[in-house]
Amino acid sequence: MLRRRIRRNVTGRAGQLAAVALGICLAAGPALGAEGIDPDADKVLRAMSNYLGGLSAFTVNADIDNEFIDVSGQKIQLSSSGQLVLNRPGSLYMHRQGAIADMEIIFDGKTVTLHGKKLKVYKQLESPGNIDDAFANLRADTDLDFPGQDLLYSDPYPGLVTDVMSGAHFGTAYVNGVECHHLAFRAARVDWQLWVRTGNKPLPMKYIITSKWVTGAPQYSARFRDWNTNPSIDAGRFAFTPPAGARELDTIPVSELGELIIEELQ
Repeated sequence: MLRRRIRRNVTGRAGQLAAVALGICLAAGPALGAEGIDPDADKVLRAMSNYLGGLSAFTVNADIDNEFIDVSGQKIQLSSSGQLVLNRPGSLYMHRQGAIADMEIIFDGKTVTLHGKKLKVYKQLESPGNIDDAFANLRADTDLDFPGQDLLYSDPYPGLVTDVMSGAHFGTAYVNGVECHHLAFRAARVDWQLWVRTGNKPLPMKYIITSKWVTGAPQYSARFRDWNTNPSIDAGRFAFTPPAGARELDTIPVSELGELIIEELQ
């Protein structure tokens, strides 16, 4: 969930120049004060939450960048691709593939499966109920946490605004050629931004979480594309049969940040 994420930013000469330019632009915009969330930002966030939570099914792909600071202090950005298939109330398929991870999360209304395709490992948890229940049970049993998870709840709004001290609307911008509302929020441990498509289909198009109190302020960012809000979904998408030679895990190794420790799965 957003309130537990600790994520990343960009530095260096080019980054400093960009930050100065951004600061000049934002100086003329609405203040991110302690007064609370700007009404325009709140209106857009609620509209997105109501629309996304009200969809009975959707599919979307994403390009994901996740930054970390190595032991020498160098900032490294890892890029990956994500795929999501959601069919309410109780079916979910997530796949993220990158240089390190090739992981699936599958939920069929009864069981949550974590499957490391490249590592040939899996873990299953009994979780009868809906998608909200599956996320709650997964976190309770494993302490595993996924950035962007708040967007998938039946009502995304409460999770998104947890611990938020202020929020602002910075007008419109374009993401992948699509006009979007640009929202920026400040919470106790993270700052986050969201770009929401304008018009009658207020879908999230870009999402950034910055861990402002971590050295180097690393970021998690996702650009969403190929939205389909009326998909034809094969029920077999949510079925899982362990591949030949796959090893079932007793526990899921998770860091104190709620992230999967890939090295310990090998």
